[in-house]
Amino acid sequence: MANKKIQKLLVANRGEIALRVMRSAREMGISTVAVYSDADRHAPFVRFADEAVHIGPAASKESYLVIDKLVQVCKDLKVDAVHPGYGFLSENGDFCRALEKAGIIFVGPSPHAMKVMGDKLAAKEAVKGHGVPLVPGTEGAVSGMEEAMKVARSISFPILIKAAAGGGGKGMRIVEQEADLKEGLERAISEARNAFGDGSVFIEKYVAGPRHIEVQIMADAHGNTCYLFERECSVQRRHQKVVEEAPSAVLSPELRKRMGDAAVAVAKSVDYTGAGTVEFLLDERNDFYFMEMNTRLQVEHPVTEMITGLDLVKLQIRVAEGEKLPFKQEELKINGHAIEVRVYAEDPANNFLPDIGTLTTYRPPQGPGVRVDDGFEEGMAIPIFYDPMIAKLITHGATREEAIGRMERAIDDYAISGVETTLGFGRFTMGHEAFRSGKYDTHFVRDHFSPTALDGDDPEEMVAGALVAAALWGDGRASQVPKPAPGLSAWKLKRR
Repeated sequence: MANKKIQKLLVANRGEIALRVMRSAREMGISTVAVYSDADRHAPFVRFADEAVHIGPAASKESYLVIDKLVQVCKDLKVDAVHPGYGFLSENGDFCRALEKAGIIFVGPSPHAMKVMGDKLAAKEAVKGHGVPLVPGTEGAVSGMEEAMKVARSISFPILIKAAAGGGGKGMRIVEQEADLKEGLERAISEARNAFGDGSVFIEKYVAGPRHIEVQIMADAHGNTCYLFERECSVQRRHQKVVEEAPSAVLSPELRKRMGDAAVAVAKSVDYTGAGTVEFLLDERNDFYFMEMNTRLQVEHPVTEMITGLDLVKLQIRVAEGEKLPFKQEELKINGHAIEVRVYAEDPANNFLPDIGTLTTYRPPQGPGVRVDDGFEEGMAIPIFYDPMIAKLITHGATREEAIGRMERAIDDYAISGVETTLGFGRFTMGHEAFRSGKYDTHFVRDHFSPTALDGDDPEEMVAGALVAAALWGDGRASQVPKPAPGLSAWKLKRR
């Protein structure tokens, strides 16, 4: 870690996370540099930065993922440090080392910690002697079908096959019975090889009805590590999160402390510095198991910020500058409840497939306890080259019930047309008894959601009603426009 103040920060990312990092940097008096591809030439984050440099075509492998280009921009503009955001090069050890060689600070952990925690098998080996509970399974990559069958029989079906270098649900297969093992193994290996260039897979006991609980940690270079409580991330599609909340609705103070202490132990096993997230599975008996550690800022970090009052990006920067954490564990408190709905350009009624188009209407909600982290404006197209997330909608309330009610109102106030989005799914989730009661797990979508769940009024009638309302407003007769029923707001308008 450095012992110098950062004067100029390059954000090696795009969209909402680039904007989010730059805003905190500006508040700290740090100059910011954006890098952008052809597709992002007119994006808000480019205009917000103090300086912006074009780095190539729209395809990320020709722009945002080209390490040499990014390092050269840093040298040319005399950049002190780089914040990687998430995705792209945020967990790339080669990028870290290239910056280190050039004398540039990487706002994140060491390449060693990144490498160990980036490999699920190496991570399990690292934490094994630190009292962290692990899911029963293989200690290394399986060598073939014979070993896989032997392990599966010893821990009993169902099992989970996972890519050693994986993430985001890729290279992951649930196998319910022996007859399906060969096909499941072959598919997992193939998908892992295609996604990560590494076909290594391992086997774990499949935990039925699990909840996905992750613990935010922050560590400095002086031996201080704290946990900033947990986030519940169990509402997922394709093993990827879409709704998160903090704190979890089911953790007792005692269980919260045990999971927090385990997360700190995971971080200390690799001398971790900076912000990181330790992910656990929680079963129906409230036993928890270590899954992995993400060595970067998470998409869902705003809910932690809302309940702690901390700015995680500022903390990352201060740790990178060599400062100590400004708090001790016992000083941290949970304030209320926060929920995040990821607003993706996806069609929930069509298996959440990406939906490409132009934001013909885009008006985010406002009001008390509402935060929107976005990177788009009305009239912008959703690029096909990157993740289809438009924004993150976050609400905070004194209680979980207030945060849910506030999220329902915020979704109703969010006006988006031109593409299908996950806002309707978010509204469905907020109103579902399983979510409201807190009695849900990672199978929420499978068990409770169907393609017809969002069916409502006829789209043409809704559009006609909107046109009538607009005409009445124009005539000064707004009082004659009836208030729409809950949920019948702009996000339900179809573009076709």
